[in-house]
Amino acid sequence: MILLAALGGLVVGAVLGAVVALAIRRRAAAEPADADPGDAAREAALARRLLDLMDPAVLILDKDDAVVVANPTARALGVVRDRRLLVPALQGLVREVHTAGSRRADVALPGEIVGGGSRLVGAHGISLDAAPTVVPGPVALVLQDVTEARRVEAVRRDFVANVGHELKTPVGALGLLAEATQGAADDPETVQRFAARMAHEADRLAKLVRELIDLSRLQGAEPLPELVPVDVDTVIAEAVDRTGLAAAAKGITIAVGGRRGLVVRGVESQLTTAVTNLLANAVAYSPENTKIAVGARARGGSAEIAVTDSGIGIPRADRERVFERFYRVDQSRASSTGGTGLGLAIVKHVASNHGGSVSVWSEEGLGSTFTLRIPLAVEDSADRRDLTDAAAGQLQEEGHR
Repeated sequence: MILLAALGGLVVGAVLGAVVALAIRRRAAAEPADADPGDAAREAALARRLLDLMDPAVLILDKDDAVVVANPTARALGVVRDRRLLVPALQGLVREVHTAGSRRADVALPGEIVGGGSRLVGAHGISLDAAPTVVPGPVALVLQDVTEARRVEAVRRDFVANVGHELKTPVGALGLLAEATQGAADDPETVQRFAARMAHEADRLAKLVRELIDLSRLQGAEPLPELVPVDVDTVIAEAVDRTGLAAAAKGITIAVGGRRGLVVRGVESQLTTAVTNLLANAVAYSPENTKIAVGARARGGSAEIAVTDSGIGIPRADRERVFERFYRVDQSRASSTGGTGLGLAIVKHVASNHGGSVSVWSEEGLGSTFTLRIPLAVEDSADRRDLTDAAAGQLQEEGHR
């Protein structure tokens, strides 16, 4: 982060240097009479070209706070209309620069201005006057999008706090069990019971560490491998095989159906992990001697892999949060199910890395259906016909109105 901050400072310094060059252009009339006007014009043209190519948004405002220069990035950001600065927080920052000479702040840009979701920019304002004056002078404003950087910082803080909390439980349990085993050295039956609990907690800790590593990789610690054609049938078959023992232990049957032969673009190991997590989640929260269904279909240019169970279901208030890291609908069941609260978070990141999505339908007492959507590698002709027929039907219906 220190390196990024230093690089950011160099970028801003370069931008402000270019801004000063533009300011010099406006003072060209004050240059000595023997100065070559061609040199000044070339410098001004180069400075303006540099600003236009810069990634940060750069603006220059005159003493009346009217925008006199805005590079294409600033225009694309939507903070300028004609010669007016639209964001009140940026207007306030400019007023502070008039009195203080320089100011830095993070400013939130509303979604209705920038389009899409709201953005956070690091704003650096600096006065272009050579020396402080009573009368306000021109101000340069440099805006760097820091939305992702701040999000990553927040995720890292949250992640570290959550990991620390989650690791305490199995580590603490292992410590207590070890002490209890030492105290029961003369009771083989008790030692055996405690040893079994220690093995359970060790497995839980190993699973937590493994899923933490997987999640760290998915969140950008490692570059995403090249996406290649992946057979959906192979992914589902491998996921069913991985969860077969756990399902059999509860007398649960896994039924496989749906469309065969679909191919998506992705990383087979990641997709298999995602579907395995969905199946494992269904097994963990389904009653004994029930059935789980998994199948795929093509829809809207994507393969939809759905896992349906007849388990306990998810309360409405929790449905939007089940994909958060370490979130559990029922904390009291975490130990009995062996869940870490990371399985569905991993599914979400796998979907995101593949340009897809994951959603859930659920009703308490009826069960849940989790649907993973991954773009198809090739256009599916049957899916295209379905879409064409639907569009034709809609047009026909509108023609009868």
